[in-house]
Amino acid sequence: MNPRQYSPAIGRRHFLRGLSACIALPAFGSLAPRGVLASESLQARSLGVTATGAPLRTAFLYFPNGAIPSAFWPEGDETSFSLGRTLSVLEPMRDKIQILHGLDNKAAEAGNDGGGDHARGNGTFLTGVRLNKSATDIRNGVSIDQEIASQVGRLTRFPSLELSCEANRQTGECDSGYSCAYQFNLSWKNATTPMSPEANPRLVFERLFGSGEHGQRNANLAQRRQEQRSILDFVLDDAKSMQRRLARADGRKLDQYLAGVREIETRIENAERFGAAPDPNVATPAGVPTSYTDHVELMYEMLALAFQTDSTRVATLLLAHDGSNRSFEHIGIVEGHHDLSHHQDKADRIEKVIQIDEWYMTRFAKFLARLDEIEDVDGKSLLHNSMILLGSGNADGNRHSHTDVPAILAGNGGGSLQAGRFTKHGSKPLANLYLSMAEKLGVQGLSRFGDSTQPLDGV
Repeated sequence: MNPRQYSPAIGRRHFLRGLSACIALPAFGSLAPRGVLASESLQARSLGVTATGAPLRTAFLYFPNGAIPSAFWPEGDETSFSLGRTLSVLEPMRDKIQILHGLDNKAAEAGNDGGGDHARGNGTFLTGVRLNKSATDIRNGVSIDQEIASQVGRLTRFPSLELSCEANRQTGECDSGYSCAYQFNLSWKNATTPMSPEANPRLVFERLFGSGEHGQRNANLAQRRQEQRSILDFVLDDAKSMQRRLARADGRKLDQYLAGVREIETRIENAERFGAAPDPNVATPAGVPTSYTDHVELMYEMLALAFQTDSTRVATLLLAHDGSNRSFEHIGIVEGHHDLSHHQDKADRIEKVIQIDEWYMTRFAKFLARLDEIEDVDGKSLLHNSMILLGSGNADGNRHSHTDVPAILAGNGGGSLQAGRFTKHGSKPLANLYLSMAEKLGVQGLSRFGDSTQPLDGV
């Protein structure tokens, strides 16, 4: 389709279809650095790239409240298996996915902390660290995406991208005494600092490419960065004059604040180091859609576009927080998802949860197909050169269990993943998988992560 057919007034649905016609600057093989495509013998574990030197991208996607196990898990052995009802929509992607059985999120188990499995399932999913049960004293751990971004992130304009489909975030206490921060954040910079995700696709797009119409965005982005610099300079000057008058305890607080300001400076400098941002010849999204289907699909498109333009190689997407009681009236289900997940073995309620699980998998399958149709710099597809994990921190929502959590690893990792399989791992920490993914990305110095024991074999 001719990109000139697009106009700035394009609607959201046309935007969803039209991103594949984006003319603005995915990575082109003819413009790749010398030697990137010259040889297949480049080390597969070079930092953040595949064996051909193409970017190796990683995303962690989360869906809430677990899944109905009997409908989710395939039947059969490693290579000869039939997909169950929930995953049947992934059949066209069969040779590009691994279904991983036997991974446990034990950091989310109750122990002596009692209730709060949704907060624990969500909060520990990417950290593997036990949470502190408090609404105010937040303590978690560094999430795997941020461990990866600490090394891979310097290769792109944005070290990582944090997305959410939760437009209305809660604060304070959310689940049995746990802070809402645990349920509304997947990504954690450190034990006390979550990486707040963006739920507005318009703001995501403008962050990546600038505001305004096609042809105006780079100028607008440069102006915004200059304004940010002016504000930061003012803040730093004001802080320095204040610093001399503060007591020691307040001085420490100011130092922490200034560290955040300097991190913003670093982000601006890092983005500028890569020159002008891509400028897709598509309309900026209007904002948060009223339709949840449109919202999820649009955020998937933002992620695909970020990967296509090599704006980042590390991302997270919270489709809905664990414990979400969203209804799915658009598929005829008026009850809340969380309420239904406590089905008490009632067949009609189980059936409705399966339909919700299928809905999430249908959106995921569409996203994978989208990545698979985009050609990367080495002639492979974007999906081939990616590792995309979709999972949940709860396994069976009816029992609030955290063993055998749903986990699908999509993409071929640039050839480093053994896709097309249903693997059974007995009972291994979910964090073992993260060690393996980090290893394939070439991340150095990460011998342990969360509650891991060793890299997961045979991924």
